[in-house]
Amino acid sequence: METNPNRDEMRELLCDAIRSDTFRRATFAGTTRGVACEWVRVVVRPVALRGSRHLQFAYQGAKKVITKNFTLEECETPIDELISFGFAAIHITTQTEEIDIRTSRRGKVHIGRGTVAESPVSEAPAEVEPHNRVKDVPLPEGRADRLLEVMGIATADGRVRPTMRAKFTQINEFLKQLQHVLDDASIRELDREAIILDCGCGSSYLTLAAHHYLNDKLGIPTRILGVDVNEEVIRKSIERAEQLSANGLLFECRRIGTVDVKADIVFALHACDTATDDAIAQAVRSEARLLLSVPCCHHDLNRSLRADGPSDVLRPVLRHGIMRERTADLLTDAFRALSLRIMGYRTDIVEFLATEHTPRNLMIRAVRGLPAGGEIHIREYQEMKRFWNVTPYIEKVLGEPFQKFLKATS
Repeated sequence: METNPNRDEMRELLCDAIRSDTFRRATFAGTTRGVACEWVRVVVRPVALRGSRHLQFAYQGAKKVITKNFTLEECETPIDELISFGFAAIHITTQTEEIDIRTSRRGKVHIGRGTVAESPVSEAPAEVEPHNRVKDVPLPEGRADRLLEVMGIATADGRVRPTMRAKFTQINEFLKQLQHVLDDASIRELDREAIILDCGCGSSYLTLAAHHYLNDKLGIPTRILGVDVNEEVIRKSIERAEQLSANGLLFECRRIGTVDVKADIVFALHACDTATDDAIAQAVRSEARLLLSVPCCHHDLNRSLRADGPSDVLRPVLRHGIMRERTADLLTDAFRALSLRIMGYRTDIVEFLATEHTPRNLMIRAVRGLPAGGEIHIREYQEMKRFWNVTPYIEKVLGEPFQKFLKATS
């Protein structure tokens, strides 16, 4: 036990321990009397960053956490700063030693040192944790992936570009939703290629990701056709597919609902306004096993909403534009979910992404396999129509088969 070392001796001890190859962790906590510090706790640990050993300083305050990384040569300045904060308790762990530095209320400093219990002395350096821990996601960060590289999301060595972080998150969340319902839809049990139709594929980030994930990661033979009315995005999608040399990945410039293909899975990801309804109708006509839809721009029903008849009680809601818009959004998707249930799909609406990523964060998931009709759901649909005095667009595009169900219980 050493008592009252001077500042230089403490600094030398900390620097030597933290820069050592055997260093594992250091924790700074508790402030001495009369010292004001915004940090409640600081943790230092070695990390591997860009192929070299760095030190990560995690500053934990009452309401925030800040992380900074330094090379071994740069660490003296942050160590001096930690000493100036006047932490009362410092604990350092290396492969071979535990070091405690305690400062009493009267300012006396005590240093205790002891060997690590049940840990033999080893000359091998301590294992360094990767800077970014690999999360359990379909396309993890930190691993080289040709698809992510071609799409400009990650570098050749698997590092996600800061400006593409949101897109990387969106892709993985979408693939998790897809994976969640693959078995429910019996996609793995097909004795042939699975056929996917992506309605309104846009820039095709999710289209390409789904093709890559199903074929290359899960080993499910899959062919995908992406359609969109925008010639420019289709051209770029074709170029990316050629860069990837991907088989069974096609793109066409055409309207949703005009494609003559019997798809097993239908995507409709941010198809604008009634284009989502056209995609739902395409899935029903194809008797698709699975539909994943993230609706966007619910203008059609918004134009029809009136505070008349039974819905007059909601006049205080509908008189405000933003509340009227959100009501129309929810109502439109409720009609869509009910329509799918009537047509024989087990349907739920889930959160696709957290609201900080996008306000359009609801996903309609529908798996075919229930008896069509469903008197309870038909009556719910008709009661909603009567209450709001509207006829949703989905009813029009589902056509005669859907109308027969409605007439049977009217």
